[in-house]
Formats: sequence, C-alpha cells, structure tokens
Amino acid sequence: MSLAFPLSAIVGQDALVEALLVNAVAPDVGGVLVRGERGSAKSTAVRGLTPLLPPVIAAAEQPFAFAPGELAPGGRIPADAPTAPRPVALVELPLGATLDRLVGSLDLGRALAGEQAFEPGLLARAHQGILYVDEVNLLPDHLVDALLDAAASGVARVEREAISASHAARFILVGTMNVEEGELRPQLLDRFGLGVEVSASKDPGTRSEIVRRRMAFDQDPSGFCARWREKEESLARRIAAARERLPRVALPERELLRITSACAKLGIDGIRGDIVCARAARALAALDAADAVDESHVRRAARLALAHRLRRDPLDGHSGAVENELERALGDRDPDDGPPSRPSGAPRTPTPDSSADGPAGAAGPSGNGGAAVEQPDPRAPARDRRDAPAGAAVPLQALVLTGTGSGPAGRRARAGGPSAGMIDSRPAPPGSDDLAIVATLREQLAHGRAGSLHEHVRSGREGVLLCLVVDASGSMGARRRLARVKGALLALLRDAYARRDRVAIIAFRDGGAQIIVEPGAPVERAAAAIRELAAGGRTPLASGLLAAERLIRREHARDPARRAIAVVLTDGRVPDDRGEVRRASLLLGRAASAVHVIDSEDGPVRLGLAGALAAAAGGRVHTLVAPRATSRRAA
Repeated sequence: MSLAFPLSAIVGQDALVEALLVNAVAPDVGGVLVRGERGSAKSTAVRGLTPLLPPVIAAAEQPFAFAPGELAPGGRIPADAPTAPRPVALVELPLGATLDRLVGSLDLGRALAGEQAFEPGLLARAHQGILYVDEVNLLPDHLVDALLDAAASGVARVEREAISASHAARFILVGTMNVEEGELRPQLLDRFGLGVEVSASKDPGTRSEIVRRRMAFDQDPSGFCARWREKEESLARRIAAARERLPRVALPERELLRITSACAKLGIDGIRGDIVCARAARALAALDAADAVDESHVRRAARLALAHRLRRDPLDGHSGAVENELERALGDRDPDDGPPSRPSGAPRTPTPDSSADGPAGAAGPSGNGGAAVEQPDPRAPARDRRDAPAGAAVPLQALVLTGTGSGPAGRRARAGGPSAGMIDSRPAPPGSDDLAIVATLREQLAHGRAGSLHEHVRSGREGVLLCLVVDASGSMGARRRLARVKGALLALLRDAYARRDRVAIIAFRDGGAQIIVEPGAPVERAAAAIRELAAGGRTPLASGLLAAERLIRREHARDPARRAIAVVLTDGRVPDDRGEVRRASLLLGRAASAVHVIDSEDGPVRLGLAGALAAAAGGRVHTLVAPRATSRRAA
C-alpha cells in the first residue's frame, strides 16, 4: 500500500487543510469543494486526511462499513450484530465511471449462474467514508444527478435492469476542479458544504520549501512519513478531541445572528448556507478547544461556507472582491446605518465610455476655459474607436446545432455514442459494438432465449467549439455597432462557460484577421480581449472567414469528436465583386458543423451581404436582440 503525503507537511494551503479538518470533526457540514489551478496540492491534501480519521464502527461480517441497524445492500443489519472498527475508506470516482459503477448493478458472475443479485457500487463502498471526485465539474450530468440524490437523502436507490435495491449512503463528498474548464451545476455546487479557492504561492521561499518536501518524500516516502509521524499523531489526537468536544460547544445568539445577517446581506439562496456556516463555526471552536463560538470562528467559517455560494460573474475572474464582500457583510454595522452592500452578481452602475462621447472634459469649442480647442486634421487617418460594450444578445437560434454528436460531455447539443449516458436498452442490430451485457443476460434468464442480444440506448449532451468571427472594421464603429456586438459576445461567453464549450475569437480589420482568443483560453481573458477590441480600418471579411476555416480544421484534427459552430458577426459592408467572400464562406460551411451569421447592418442604406454570406456557407442569418434576463449583467 502506497503511503500518503502527510497532511501536516503541506505548505501554503492553510484554508484547504482547515476545510478538511472541519469535515473530519463534523461530517454533517457536507463535504468540501476545492477549486484551483493544477499542481496546487488539492488531491494530495484529500489523500492525506484519511489516515488521520478515527476508525468507524461497522458490522463485522459486512464487506462495507454498514453498522448494526443500517440498511445495507443485502438488507437491514440486525441491531445485535457483532461489530469491529475499520479504517475510513477513501473511494475515488473516476471521470470515466459509468452509472452502474457508481450506484451498482446486476452481479454478472451470479447472473451467469442463473441468479439475480445486486452488486453494490462506489456509493456503498464510500458509506461512512470519503467519496473523492476529481474534476467534478466534468462529470456527465446523469452521474451528477445520481450523486446529488444520494448526497441529499443519505440513501442510494437503484431501479434498473431487473434490479430494485436501496441502501444507506452517508459520506463526506470531496470534489476538486479547475475553474478554467467550466463551472458546476448550481444544484451540485450548493450541495458542497464548504468551498476553497487554492493557488500556488507567489512567495519564492514558500515554493522552495514545497519543492524541498516533495522531493524528500518522493526519494524516501517511509523516512519522510516517519519524520512527520509525531505531528501527524498530534493532529489525529486534535481531531479526536474536537469530535468529543463538539456536542458541548455553544453557539451564542449574537454569533448566530452574525451568521444569518451576513447570509441575508450577501443574498445567499435558501438556508443551507446559514446552517453549514453555523456547523462549521462550532467545528472550528471544537478544534480550538473552545467551549463557545466567538466572532473569529464565525469569520473563518464564513470564508469556507459562503464564498462559493455567492453569485459571481465568471468573466470577472476570482479576485479579492469576494473577500471584501464577506468582510462587509460580517461587520458590526447595523443594516439601517447606510445603504446595503451590493450582492455579488448584482448589476454595477455602468461607467460612461469617454471614447463614445468625446474626450473627457471637453465641453465644446470653448469648454477649455475659453481657450480654442485644437481641431483634428481632416487629412489624418481616422483613429480607432473603442466603445464600451452595450446591451445586446445573440438569439438562441444562432447557437443551434442539429443532429446528434459524440463529442465531450457538455450542455450545448444532443450527444450519443460511448461517452453518453445509458438510459435504456433495445434489441441489438447485427454488428452492434455497444452491447448491453446486463440486459442481454436478463433477457436470457427471463425467457431462456440464448443469442438474444441487446445494446445500450444512450443520450446526453455535448460541448462544442464556438468559433466567433468578429468584424472590427471602421464601419462597425458607426451607430455603436461594435459596442452592441461586444455586449452580445460577453453574454455569449457566459453561456459558453455554463455549457462547457471551448471558445475561440477571431477579429478581422485593416489588412487581415487575427486570433485574439485561442480555443480553451480562460473566459476572463477572453472577456478582456473583447472589451479592448477597437473598430477601425478596412473590412477584410474573406480573410476572417478563411482564418476561421483554418482554425476549425486544426481543432478538428486535435479533437475529431468535437463539433464546431461558427458565428460570424458583421455588418457586411464590403463589396464582393471578385467572389472572394462567397468562396471563403463556402469553405467555412464545409469545415464547421453549423454556420450562423449575425447581421449588425442598420441604417437606411444596406448592402445585404450578410444574407448572401450565410447562404453560401449553408447557414442562417440573424440579428442581435435585447439581452435576456439571465444575461443582464454589467459588461
């Protein structure tokens, strides 16, 4: 058995270690979600917690940790069954796990002998232990639904493939994720009691110590663990003492009101945040050997229990704004003393963009204290125009992808194939390579017909590549066309982030086209690029379309299963006497799974090229619409 890196030897991740200790003392807190970049000790800390936990009491004859009186996979265990202590189990849910593996299914070995029996899944193994899900935000939705149901009810239920079974399923849910790869569904996010943001230290001395300890552990794991054994034993005793003290820890009314007032000010949905924060504060007091919760415990608990419940705009990144909101909400000021702090996610007051209305401070010809204002040279080239994003949205029809794909899990379009979830079975046609073994055995057991093969019926959702092709020429500066396009692009980024799409952005102007956001770049970086986009110069529309065609083909070579949607946003104000735009449109239509053209042209004189572009690419043409309610956030 491989040795785990000691939890007490982890450097620079105090919040992560504290969140894990809180769950070790009070499992009813509800687990922890660890969000952060790769290589920041997320998995190492989770694996280091397990050896410190006290043994659990379970029925001696049970393969898993079910105690007397509990409902086990084979039925309820007698109350007088003999017991024995056993180590806490750490069960990992791999990203490629099936629903059968998670909840359980028909025992194939016994089914071949003619007996219908239930084979427990990972939820049974994790009972009274830790269920660890790495990259939890990339789990397929059907697995998330099963996990949610078990975490909420404490019971795992299986009703499928001739199996009807249920058993207790109480576990500490620990998930890790990289925020750049997409957010969690809100339902699952709220189920995690605590949330921690982790990142690598910027201090060279701290980084040196981390490297030194990791190298020492890799070179001699046994010797390294032996050197840290005393601190590990001390930490284990601290956890055991805190568990014993926890029932006696008092939560004064003042501190409870501090928690509920903070949750109300922050606009936390429901009451789960209040309850979890109170439980975490009591656990922290128990870890500190205190008899009652004080303000410091509440503040530490709030950072762990409330931060991930705030409504945050993914385009803003993860800065210190959350910490500031928590501090304001936890302050002693009476709510009536002044205006309430703005809940996270509420619209900010937009700042007027000076480039749209002229230089700041200009007040006409005599606005400079009576001095003459220098007039621009009419012969000089026009300056770029950089307007702030304006309220607009891409219509939902412009993101439609018909048919069924087989791309990576997401929420954009329908998917089938091996990566999609199994929802049923049916008789298999000749040559099927997705046989449903359980359904085939069930058919043979029920009807005695050998050779009656069944295959899986699969259904799911996939993520796609969104290639956004943006016209940034001078004509887009007129009538604030680019400003509205920017607003629509920012709303589209939020939607793509929630649906786990990869986004690439190509801007074209002057002499050619440029990829300003590579596929898979963080959404906050993409948002910054959109906000800085300026309008000016000629309209090399054909260059932009060809650049999109090349990018889509390059990405298809890397990930053949992922389909691509090309969204072209232009006013189409360029002649196409030589047919270059039409030929480029035809190539783009062949490379992309779907092409949608957003026509931003307005005014009394229209060239109408956007419609011809869409027709040549085999796509559809749309116009921008008013922002939807879910997208009305400040740019």
